[in-house]
Amino acid sequence: MNYTTKVVQVTNVSPSATSEQMRTLFGFLGTIDELKLFPPDDSPMPVTSRVCFVKFQEPESVGVSQHLTNTVFVDRALIVVPFAEVKKAKAAPSLMAESGPLPTHRGLYTFAKASRHSHPSPLLFVPSTFSHFSSKLSFLLGARI
Repeated sequence: MNYTTKVVQVTNVSPSATSEQMRTLFGFLGTIDELKLFPPDDSPMPVTSRVCFVKFQEPESVGVSQHLTNTVFVDRALIVVPFAEVKKAKAAPSLMAESGPLPTHRGLYTFAKASRHSHPSPLLFVPSTFSHFSSKLSFLLGARI
């Protein structure tokens, strides 16, 4: 399988596992560009599980590393999955000038009761951003929204 990412996410990592141990384990599968363990080795906060991100030089190492899923490492069965890399895009100045503020959480939901029923009915939660669907939803549910 062809992978476009070079990063894997490793979950269910034992709290006693170190970055160096993870680097040794995944180093057998390919050349590692970067490895991050969360929380870090020197973190004073107690945790029950850790997460590790491994970035390889070759995307083929991602497929190979998935074979470590369910491998018991220290005292836990690891879960290894590909992790999509996020490319940082530069916004064009014209887009920045034309863009407005981001929408807020206010007005995201409108509440309506079904009015046809004689008994009390539960509230319907309808996203107001989809107001053009409200008439169809009203027709289907027999309620006024």
